[in-house]
Amino acid sequence: MIHVPLLRWGTPHFSLDKDEVVHFDTGEPIAEVSRALPGVVRRDMRKARRAREALREIPCGELVKMAQNAARLFMSETLPVGESAQTPADFVRQQSATTGLPEHMCRKNMEKISFVLVQIEHILDSLTRGLDLDILTAGYGTDGAGRLLSYQAQTDVLGMVLPSNSPGVHTLWMPVIPMQIGIVLKPGPQEPWTPYRMAQAMFQSGVPKEAISFYPGGADVGAVVLESCGLTMLFGSQATVDAHAGNPKVQVHGPGYSKILIGDDRVDDWRDYLDLMETSVLLNSGRSCINCSAIWVSRHGREIAEALAERLARVRPLAPEDPEAPLAAFTVPGVAEAVSAAIDRDLESPGAEDCTAGKRSGSRAISREHCSYLLPTVIYCQSPEHPIAKKEFMFPFVNVVECPQDEMPANIGPTLVGTGITQDPVFRRTLLDCPSIDRLNLGPVPTTQLDWLQPHEGNIVEYLYHARAFQSVAAA
Repeated sequence: MIHVPLLRWGTPHFSLDKDEVVHFDTGEPIAEVSRALPGVVRRDMRKARRAREALREIPCGELVKMAQNAARLFMSETLPVGESAQTPADFVRQQSATTGLPEHMCRKNMEKISFVLVQIEHILDSLTRGLDLDILTAGYGTDGAGRLLSYQAQTDVLGMVLPSNSPGVHTLWMPVIPMQIGIVLKPGPQEPWTPYRMAQAMFQSGVPKEAISFYPGGADVGAVVLESCGLTMLFGSQATVDAHAGNPKVQVHGPGYSKILIGDDRVDDWRDYLDLMETSVLLNSGRSCINCSAIWVSRHGREIAEALAERLARVRPLAPEDPEAPLAAFTVPGVAEAVSAAIDRDLESPGAEDCTAGKRSGSRAISREHCSYLLPTVIYCQSPEHPIAKKEFMFPFVNVVECPQDEMPANIGPTLVGTGITQDPVFRRTLLDCPSIDRLNLGPVPTTQLDWLQPHEGNIVEYLYHARAFQSVAAA
């Protein structure tokens, strides 16, 4: 059986404490994963400075080339997993087997990560607004206009406390190594595959091994990563977001609450946007923070909900190797059933209804011996006041909310991606000014369509480096 070890500053370590990961549907053992102990992580973090020192010995431009070469290795080559070898096809099968994602979604996420690495030079140029990366190495320098600039790194290493639900989140840490900051990876329990393979691709491209650590384990390990790293990215639920609100050391990525808002000038033509709505809800099995969880309109809400439900009610689970499989499984027992029950409790309040309920056969939750599925669900809400109107779940779930156009900005709440379908110049200006919307698409753009030359959620360059005042006078 494959044994996935820890990486203690790049050095494999096979722990006596191991966690077994199994096939989501059959229960067959897939791999053993070494479990880090909190004391080991604390001890290793005393050497975190070495990660940055090793990276600063390599020009940023060279690290960029290494990252681009790592993209090729990640996609195409056989790489080590402990004492075993892993082909790209092995990677897809293993990741699908433990996460419940269909294999074609695993390949798509693999391609996404590779694309970001190939384009990393252009992405960094965009995120830094054309900054000469050598200024980050030196700490100061001049721009093209001769202005003196200084940037100060805020940490030697960035901690990443990662989820199991979608491998696409790994694109967020791709720019870190080229900016000469080390990485400490705490993977999700069902998804050790992507961070481990990425680390191996980086090492084989020439990135110093002491720049990356990999610590599988429980919540106690995640807590030590948060405690020990100067800065950390953390992925979790709304409760996780609330628990770390106001902590500048922790950047929390929680539910996206991404939305489509159709203006009064376009809502009568809503049928023209059904494909866009379906894609925004269903892509990647609804597991991403950029999936649409609500469609806001001033009228035609019930018609839109019924039409979308007619499409999504046809969606059923298929075998993970099926290239058309649309749904990912829930691998933790009881989670899908609990989510479905929570939705039904909310629907006991008048003013909202499940438009897919009468169009599918059987229950929303499909329970199997080792896993469960949730079928796509479209809820019609008569107003934003209903308790379910602003909720989001990790499957193809969407609320269609009726609300007057001029009341939308004050009611939509936090919105990672907002697609505004309107040509009304006043409403477009309102959306541009709306502080609740992070990423804004003006026009019929799916919420799931990203521009990698722009920040996904916050600018990681500004998180890792602070601009500061700086003056230097030569010695007499």
